Parts: sequence; structure tokens; C-alpha cells
Amino acid sequence: MKTYRHELIFTLPARRGFVNITSKVQECVNESRVNEGLVLVNSMHISSSIFINDNESGLFEDWERWLESSHRKSPHSQYRHNDTGEDNADAHLKRTIMGREVVVAITDGKLDFGPWEQIFYGEFDGLRRKRVLVKVIGE
Repeated sequence: MKTYRHELIFTLPARRGFVNITSKVQECVNESRVNEGLVLVNSMHISSSIFINDNESGLFEDWERWLESSHRKSPHSQYRHNDTGEDNADAHLKRTIMGREVVVAITDGKLDFGPWEQIFYGEFDGLRRKRVLVKVIGE
């Protein structure tokens, strides 16, 4: 069995944003030379997310509007976490909703997706360096 580990680094220029990382994950699969197996992709920070969805521009706006309507950034006083001097409680909640990681099958050396599926990095407390782990396991 082969294993491969790589970290993707992101520093988004805004507090929130979404990045399609499908091609970067496929590059990792290519480098791993795994033909049949699994790839785990997970955010290594508690205020960012990895998830699978459609790469459609309207969805980016829908995600932002939906997340903000359920967990607004302010007022900061609405969150107990922010009593510690932090200002990112909403980012932790958004990460929980959108998810920590995905696992995708690898078949014939390619990510084995359903129709329209893509892998995304979601940032909810940006403007600083964050890591995403890509771990490939298989034959």
C-alpha cells in the first residue's frame, strides 16, 4: 500500500471566501501514483472548511447568504466564545455546518465523483495562513 501526504496553503485576502481545490487535489493524487484508493482532504483549522458541492457561481452567493443569516458575525456579544476576547465565534459555527473534511474514492488514478461534484475550501476567518491536509492511500 502506498501513502502520500501534502499540505495545501491558503491565505485568503478576505475574511470569508470559497476556493475550488479540485485540481490541486487531483495533482496530489497524480503525484502519489495511487491508481485505486482513497484521498482524505481536511482543513487543519477550526475556522475553515472542506466540502463537496457544485461549482456554480450562484451557489457561492447562496452559501454566503445562508451562513450569514443563521450565524451573523455581529453583534459579537451574542456569542460566549467572544467573551474570551476573540471575534470569530461565527467562523467556528460556519465551519461546523460546512464540514471539516471529505473522502473521495480514486479509480484509475482519477477522483471518482458524481455529476457536478467538486471539492471546495471554505474560509470563515481569513486574512491569515491556513493549511489543508491531503492524504492519499491506496495501490
